[in-house]
Amino acid sequence: MAEQAQGKKAGPKKFALVTRHAPHGTVYALEALEVVLIAATFDQDVSLVFLDDGVYALAKGQKTTGIEVKNFSPTFRALDDYDVNKLYVERESLQARGITADSLLVSVEVLDAKQIGELIAQQDVVLSF
Repeated sequence: MAEQAQGKKAGPKKFALVTRHAPHGTVYALEALEVVLIAATFDQDVSLVFLDDGVYALAKGQKTTGIEVKNFSPTFRALDDYDVNKLYVERESLQARGITADSLLVSVEVLDAKQIGELIAQQDVVLSF
């Protein structure tokens, strides 16, 4: 049995990275994006989930010159180049903030809170930022 296990190559792990914080004022959203890119580079199965104020990370038209930080939001458009196309946003978080999926930088799948919970339960690794 051990010999069979040694001969098998482990498949990619399913990672969910959950972004709950606004994109500026903390490092959480930027670090989540960096971890997604690293995991994707190593051919892992990566999902990115946006909840609460994390939905602001995907908002179009962010201007950060007044707060003197780099606007990293355009990087989300590069995720497709890394084969990261599993982007999920919680419907309730969008609604509570008056945001629509059409006003986001990238295409996302909008799920309700129950569906987000089911998605997260299917993952091998969940990291919250």
